[in-house]
Amino acid sequence: MSPVRQGIIASRNGTDTQGTQAVALYWDFENLHASLSEAMNGDGSYGKQDGRFKVQDLLVNVQAIIELAASYGPVAINRAYCNWQFFGRYRDALLQGAVELVQLFPPGPSAKNGADIKLCLDAAEDILRFQHTGTVLITERIPPMATGLYTRADTPMTRPAAALAKVLGEIGRSLAGTSSR
Repeated sequence: MSPVRQGIIASRNGTDTQGTQAVALYWDFENLHASLSEAMNGDGSYGKQDGRFKVQDLLVNVQAIIELAASYGPVAINRAYCNWQFFGRYRDALLQGAVELVQLFPPGPSAKNGADIKLCLDAAEDILRFQHTGTVLITERIPPMATGLYTRADTPMTRPAAALAKVLGEIGRSLAGTSSR
């Protein structure tokens, strides 16, 4: 059988030609950055006018998160959600990591979880379209009591991520996430 045909058959079965499943990495970038900023400057500091609406310092170790994702398998989707207006200092690291940037415009005063919802909808759609993706890794802001790497079973997540975890579990896929602390 030709390698191309083997690849088509394998991708239908959820693995690549070497038998490994791909990883989809989704970044809730502004929330991840905000939690690191608040860890350094105190809770609530990022949400203040002079904390959020300015050019942001480099706090997120982009390469470390990409390496973590790659430890689960080859990274097939690498997408970050943010209002990129204030995050230009991350440009080189994100481009070097082949991160697709999704622009989210600032929500209205009553809007909440815009990035979470968009990210989880995209992840659900991607998982259904790309059968070779076996693991979804989400970086997001999560409760302060959670640290390090978590899975759907051991740490509370945002509501959209929890709904995504349920769907992924039902179709036999894995969800993992990272926290900023």
